[in-house]
Amino acid sequence: MKNLFLCIAVFGCFAFAKAQTPQVWTLQECIQYALENNISVKLSELDIDAAEVEKLSAVGNFIPSLNANSSISENTGLSFNPVTNNAQTTTFLSVSGRINVGYTLFDGLRNVKQLQRAKMSQLASRYRLDKMKDDISLFVANNYLEILNNKANLKSLTAQNLVTKEQIDRTQQLVDGGQLPRGDLLEIQATNASEQQQIILAQNAVTISKISLAQLLLIKDYENFDIVDSEFEVIDEEIAEKPVNDIIGAAEATRSEVRIAEQDVELAKKDLQIAKAANYPTISAFFSYDTRYTDATSFSQIVDPDDPVRIEQIGVVQETGQAVISEIPNTTAVITGADPFFDQLYQNDGISYGLQLNIPILNGFSTRSNIERNKINVDRAEFQLEQARLDLESNVYQAYVDVQGSKRAFEAAQTSLESQELAYEYARERYDVGLINAFDFSQSKLRYDNSVISLNQAKYDYIFRLKVLELYFGIDPSELKL
Repeated sequence: MKNLFLCIAVFGCFAFAKAQTPQVWTLQECIQYALENNISVKLSELDIDAAEVEKLSAVGNFIPSLNANSSISENTGLSFNPVTNNAQTTTFLSVSGRINVGYTLFDGLRNVKQLQRAKMSQLASRYRLDKMKDDISLFVANNYLEILNNKANLKSLTAQNLVTKEQIDRTQQLVDGGQLPRGDLLEIQATNASEQQQIILAQNAVTISKISLAQLLLIKDYENFDIVDSEFEVIDEEIAEKPVNDIIGAAEATRSEVRIAEQDVELAKKDLQIAKAANYPTISAFFSYDTRYTDATSFSQIVDPDDPVRIEQIGVVQETGQAVISEIPNTTAVITGADPFFDQLYQNDGISYGLQLNIPILNGFSTRSNIERNKINVDRAEFQLEQARLDLESNVYQAYVDVQGSKRAFEAAQTSLESQELAYEYARERYDVGLINAFDFSQSKLRYDNSVISLNQAKYDYIFRLKVLELYFGIDPSELKL
């Protein structure tokens, strides 16, 4: 039993440790997850669904309308019988039903143009979704690189602090042996305290940057979220070596900004066509079928079988004054019940059909105002398209210049680090033999540490600028690599 409890405890600890293992993400996994779960992307996908509904509505304009209605009522008092149309004082139930069919034969081709517009709107929504995905991919890549940069800084600071701690131990020995003044030890200890503070700040920066990326991905388990720790020393600079005009041409052919503006122009032109179609007459056809039923009783005249005729005077001869008599049926008024339900539906049904012509003549200048308004929208969309092309060209040029500038900054940071590293090594050698004091050595080490941080910042800034240029060149966001 004791062994059983021990096994259960070991297994439980193993399961707990496994559950607490942070989930490590690559850049591609982060981008893919963001594209599938980001709220802004989901909203853009809903715009596509709305455009699909708009298209369905436009298709429905080509289908005849079919409507059916019925009513049932009970009348008490003096009412008109819906079948005999006679006024009578009674209580009766009445039922009526109707089916209407309508179809627009001609409306200035508005139905055709609305369907075309719906298809354009759907395409524009897809372009907006593509742009949203590009933006989200850049946000994810920027946050991802910021984590890498902060981790690299933390690693450098931690490594340098280990050197400082070694210097403290060595300096302590030299001070105890009377070879160095105690001020050198205090200077190294102050440097250690400053480095410990920088390490804490770097740790916080790593944590905050990881939380920012997790929030962008809508991941709530911040503590178990982490990214792959890798060194990216080799940078793919192929895209930066291409001529800027080639990148601009690829951007104009693939980027969603220009495509969206082009679709907005087409949508504005189609809206203008729809507005102009309101000037044309509308021809529509209709057909309706209706019937009715009532349970109301009625009076009918029945011939008396025992005395079928009677003699009555029906007039007088004007010249002689002689009475004119005739035999007429001898009828008696009797109450007749309602015919059966289905018999009445058959007896009382009727149909109507025809064509309807509607000619617009004067409607308060609303059609003309709508046309002029849409003309303005066309001009505005064309200006926006021209501006979108200019902005795209400007953004590509800016991205290209940023890449070149960040490349030079990265190369300068590399050169500076090499120089500072040599200077630091030289200062340490001189400090070890007592040729310089602790303050000068700390200043040299500080310059070296700052150069390491500057190189990390320059490297990851250069990588991010390259990613921006790759997107402008038409590389799919899911294919971005580091």
